[in-house]
Amino acid sequence: MISIVDYGSGNIQAIKNIYKRLNIDCKTVSTAEELAGATRIILAGVGAFDETMLLLDKSGMRELLGKLVLEDKIPVLGVCVGMQIMATSSDEGQLSGLNWFDAKVKIFDESIIKQKPKTPHMGWNTAIPTNDNEIFKGVDNDKGFYFLHSFYFECQNKSDVLAKTLYGQEFASAVQKENIYGFQFHPEKSHSNGISVFKNFAELNLC
Repeated sequence: MISIVDYGSGNIQAIKNIYKRLNIDCKTVSTAEELAGATRIILAGVGAFDETMLLLDKSGMRELLGKLVLEDKIPVLGVCVGMQIMATSSDEGQLSGLNWFDAKVKIFDESIIKQKPKTPHMGWNTAIPTNDNEIFKGVDNDKGFYFLHSFYFECQNKSDVLAKTLYGQEFASAVQKENIYGFQFHPEKSHSNGISVFKNFAELNLC
């Protein structure tokens, strides 16, 4: 069962609708009791870094979430800010992140961006995989994904970078470390490519 964590941040209904179309079981969870027993976890996110961390703390799910992901190795997918909170910290706030990646969330340097408006990075862009990972099976790389963000994920370990995108500079648009996945783009707004990656996440074989 895919458990979509509902802590008050993220386009959860759109993700549920995609899984319903795929005939894949999923549910939203808003308490630790509901989260227990999850076999797949999705952390969506829309908004600011600190606000998202505060909402997750307030939900009472953070401790169990860490156990499920880091100890039980349950596959987890973070989307947009749901990915960013997997880092250690962010230029956007003062709070610590989940520390699942040795990474920091940085603000784009507008001086090297030619497109206007320079931020947020908004619209369709490519996410070029760094290796042949099953999460991108069936994805049209030329079509790309939909982005909406002003901050990017900077990994200290380059092996954690799963896909790269160019927007003034090259940045990590997807990351992976063992059972932990993150997308900076919004699959739920990315039509067929988004449907593909959500389906692939549901079918991951991490044994």
